[in-house]
Amino acid sequence: MPSLPVVSRIDELRSLLDERRASGRRIGVVPTMGALHAGHVSLLRAARESCDVVVATIFVNPTQFAPGDDFEKYPRPFERDLDLCVGAGTDLVFAPDAATMYPPGSQTVVSVPELARPWEGARRPTHFAGVTTVVLKLLNLVQPHVAFFGQKDYQQQLLIRRMCRDLDVRTRIETCATVREPDGLALSSRNVYLSAEERRAALVLSRALRTATE
Repeated sequence: MPSLPVVSRIDELRSLLDERRASGRRIGVVPTMGALHAGHVSLLRAARESCDVVVATIFVNPTQFAPGDDFEKYPRPFERDLDLCVGAGTDLVFAPDAATMYPPGSQTVVSVPELARPWEGARRPTHFAGVTTVVLKLLNLVQPHVAFFGQKDYQQQLLIRRMCRDLDVRTRIETCATVREPDGLALSSRNVYLSAEERRAALVLSRALRTATE
């Protein structure tokens, strides 16, 4: 496999990207929590098709996990993630630790309260504030022309679009189609948690969507 630059420090990230930005190159970013799958790869490939520089971020963000969530057991197959990034044509991986993203004394939280309230937000009331905060930080650090998100996380991309409009973030948000298993199950890093019975039950979602479309 070709070598892939992996940086964990903010100053190094900015230095590398400032050089590319100064030469007029178009930068795309795919923010992830790692445990990459074909859905993430499709986002990286979409970035590759339309951008000169493709950045993947890998950071398991603690602020979007509530007490009792799966933060500690969330899968972290870092070397496999890097292999997938290389295969998708990624130019740079930013993989900070929690202390880099949230230095001691950090207090600021970004929220989009009205859009965060229903659906997943009703079950996970602190989740989306963690998402919008970390995404804004990543957009500020990378300063990409375009950021790529999956349609599977529909409420998330709505929140991020609203946040960017409200806070005058120049990055364009590109939402890409959901990637599914052959039986219709949307790909997710958390699918590994499903029992055989739960996996079968989960198919009701894609079947309902298909029926509604027809």
